[in-house]
Amino acid sequence: MSEVQELTPYELLGGEAVLRKLVDRFYDIMETDQRAAGINAMHGKDTTLIREKLFEFLSGWLGGPQLFIEKYGHPRLRARHMPFSIGEAERNQWLLCMYQAMNEIPMSQELREHLEQAFFKTADFMRNQ
Repeated sequence: MSEVQELTPYELLGGEAVLRKLVDRFYDIMETDQRAAGINAMHGKDTTLIREKLFEFLSGWLGGPQLFIEKYGHPRLRARHMPFSIGEAERNQWLLCMYQAMNEIPMSQELREHLEQAFFKTADFMRNQ
């Protein structure tokens, strides 16, 4: 008797191509939506490297290839974000961009709810103010 293997959120989302689209839309929204001006100001003008790092991190975080860990080691999210002042406003701006980007990606309601909760929990954990 074979086991039924559950799909990871990475697979349910659509894998590499869809995740890259999500990350690119997230940063495009962050760079153009004035409601995200606070977090946009924390990033440099060229978001090429940070887009790639978020893509690599989310790949592993969602159950896909551990690209970030292979390149940089443990994510140490809080430590990496400590140089930035992150309060509720910054958390909410980040979530606004991510949720809006997610709205443009076809996915099941169950996956959307799972990701929204996971993103909220992680973004809230980044607060240091």
